[in-house]
Amino acid sequence: MPITDFDSERTYDEDRFSTRPVFRSDRMKVVLGYFEPGQFIPVHAPGSDVAICIRSGTGVVREGETEHVVGPDDVVVVEADVERGVRADDERLEALLTTSPPPTDAEHAPVREGLERGVFDP
Repeated sequence: MPITDFDSERTYDEDRFSTRPVFRSDRMKVVLGYFEPGQFIPVHAPGSDVAICIRSGTGVVREGETEHVVGPDDVVVVEADVERGVRADDERLEALLTTSPPPTDAEHAPVREGLERGVFDP
């Protein structure tokens, strides 16, 4: 069983959010997410459920048309095929993201596109 913690995995990237993998199987993917102020995971709608647990910082988690303002200890769960995205406010944001099943590479195309264009909602 993998074991780690936010402090030992922490890494930030000036250009885009960064993730550190914790676990992956055919059924589940777990990553630690690190966001500089204003960084985001663009809105996309993969065929997987996701649970987003905020460890520190504040931001917004999009669930369909709803934007949830989140902070430490908040948990947002978004069902498969529903648009979702994560954006840090004006401070660093750290979160645990668990998806089941892991999204496919094709399902993450809107994420890559949004990052290339610099837009949260492509």
